[in-house]
Parts: sequence; C-alpha cells; structure tokens
Amino acid sequence: MASNRHLGRIVALQSLYEYEFRLSCEDKSVSIDEILSRNLERYEQEIEDTDFVKSLVSGVLDKQTDLDDQIRPLAPEWPLEQIARIDRNILRLGLYELLYRGDQVPPKVAINEAVELAKAFGSDNSSKFINGVLGTAYRTLVEGSEATPDAGAKV
Repeated sequence: MASNRHLGRIVALQSLYEYEFRLSCEDKSVSIDEILSRNLERYEQEIEDTDFVKSLVSGVLDKQTDLDDQIRPLAPEWPLEQIARIDRNILRLGLYELLYRGDQVPPKVAINEAVELAKAFGSDNSSKFINGVLGTAYRTLVEGSEATPDAGAKV
C-alpha cells in the first residue's frame, strides 16, 4: 500500500505540474480531469486507490490560494513565483497533506514523501528546501494548533 501511495503522489505531482505549466502557457484546452485521467491510465495496473490520487489533486487545487498564503511566510526569502514550479507543487502537495489530511497521513510521512518527491524530481537542493519549509510548517501550523490546555505532550 505504501509504495502504491508513493506512486499515487508522483502521479498527483505530475498532474499538478502539467496543469500549472499549461495554464501559464495560456492553453485554453487545459483540463485537470483530462490530465489526471491520462496520467492515471498509464498506471492503472499499479495504482489501485485512484480516489486517493484524485482527492490529492482536487484538494490541492481547491486549497491552492490558502496553501500559497501559508507557504509565503514559511519561505520569506523565496517569493512563491520564483520557486521552481516543481518545488512549488511539491510544497503545495506536502502542505496539503500536513494541514488537511493529518487524520489519514502522519505528519512525518507527509514530509518524508514530499522530500522523496523533491529528490526524484527537483534540483540538487530541492529536498533540503522542501524539508526545511515543511518542517517549519509542521512546527508552526500543525504542532501549534494541536496543543490544548489538557494535552501535556506534543505530537
């Protein structure tokens, strides 16, 4: 199941990347549904849980403005528009899982998966950058929001 989900995240990332690229080229025919269907079709034998992939893609796109607003203060020296497109989409995907899928994906898994995507698809320094930003996001946005007066220990 884990490798199945890892491949699912790769397909989600590729779909988000292509969608953003085609939007930036003002491709009038771009359709996330078409992109996702085509990419899932390529891996239909390997990915059983296509709903997982679809929910990642739709979740990231639905929350993209919020995710981008959360990323900006986490990496203030790097304007979002100057972050490489692949890294930007990895950050969105990882942050989405941290903030909105915490009940299904442990935070360390979300961060590790994003780092692995950065190692595979990003530049030489991408994995360190992704790890730093998502680590800060976890400490400030996730750990901080989980602390309650009755809870003595942090997650």
